[in-house]
Amino acid sequence: MRRWFSHYENRLLFVLSLSFGFVFFDRNAMSFLAPFVAKDLNLSNTQIGLLVSALSLTWALSGYLLGAQSDRSGRRKPYLLVAVIVFSACSFISGLAGSFFMLLAARLLMGVAEGPILPISQTLMAMNSTPTRRGQNMGIMQNFGSNLLGSCIAPLVLVAIASHYDWRLAFFVAGIPGLMAAWLIWKYVKEPKAVIAPVATTITAPGNDALRDLLRYRNVWLSMLIACFYVAWMVLGWAFMPVYYMNERHFSSTEMGILMSVLGASATICSYIVPALSDRLGRRTVVVVFSLIGALTPLAALYFDGPFWMLCLILFLTWSASGVAPIFMATIPSETVPAHRIAACVGLVMGMGEIVGGVLSPIAGGWLADIAGLSAPLMLQAACAVVVGLLGLWLHETAPLRAKHSQQDGLTVKDATRP
Repeated sequence: MRRWFSHYENRLLFVLSLSFGFVFFDRNAMSFLAPFVAKDLNLSNTQIGLLVSALSLTWALSGYLLGAQSDRSGRRKPYLLVAVIVFSACSFISGLAGSFFMLLAARLLMGVAEGPILPISQTLMAMNSTPTRRGQNMGIMQNFGSNLLGSCIAPLVLVAIASHYDWRLAFFVAGIPGLMAAWLIWKYVKEPKAVIAPVATTITAPGNDALRDLLRYRNVWLSMLIACFYVAWMVLGWAFMPVYYMNERHFSSTEMGILMSVLGASATICSYIVPALSDRLGRRTVVVVFSLIGALTPLAALYFDGPFWMLCLILFLTWSASGVAPIFMATIPSETVPAHRIAACVGLVMGMGEIVGGVLSPIAGGWLADIAGLSAPLMLQAACAVVVGLLGLWLHETAPLRAKHSQQDGLTVKDATRP
């Protein structure tokens, strides 16, 4: 283990993955604690959706703006360090909220702090990864820690604390790991000394750094569209599946915590498997196939009436779709645009997904749930996964091994990724 950790690429992967895991531990806390918070503060389904979408809105805006600012400054570590410290403080503020509006304000501020963490972290990972490990490393960085801590461990820990003590204490506990992450970043993350070009080194850079130049790349605007529906698929699941399990299917809080933890366990394992498959089989193929599999998750939650353990198994297998997020959100953009524009590009793709999928979908889902029942947002979730799969068919392939085969067949990397 010490020998593995001595290589900076591996050490950076460990620290950034763990740090982003603490980010999602905080972010997902609202979804897992929603049944308890709603009961205490008398919240409607629409208000639950607003609390989820509020964080997504400011996450999206700060992700692009601060990511682009880090590109312009050429510095990554200071932005990352401050962001981690601030979002940890916001979790404590959430636990102090005595009304819907105070909680809403805390979630808005948390989104501002958390937004730039992913684009900056993925930029660092892209710059320090060997080409044949880029997809795997970026997948692990974005999905492993976030799902192990934020999706697998968080529901078990936070729901148990809320059930036996108080939901406010759960928010206080959620804020502590972020301070640990800040120390790890300060100690182990190095400021890049030079820009390391991504795979598509033959790309002709756009004429200037304007937003419109990023949109000239087909993979960029297509990834933005995919992000809109993919984030909606994921956010709708996290926001409304816990409430549906307890209110409609009458599972206990412990059973609900287990079912949500299963999703986290699946995403943790698939954070390695799915991106690694994209290194070998191609980014486009993996995005399409696994997205379509993801449409089965809400359908299983709605209609499967067999043994509890079998429902857990089905959810585990179908939530493998979570592994495609870093592929279209970070890896494909990093292999498409010039390296000095990666943070802005990742922030743009992530931001569009958060604004449309993260902000609008939970509001729409909450509204549908209030007028048509809690099954409505889950049906919307299934439809979003199907759309992601269809859009994925139009992506240009960027995986190094697949691009090499394309070159041998007479198609250059520039042809595969140009605007």
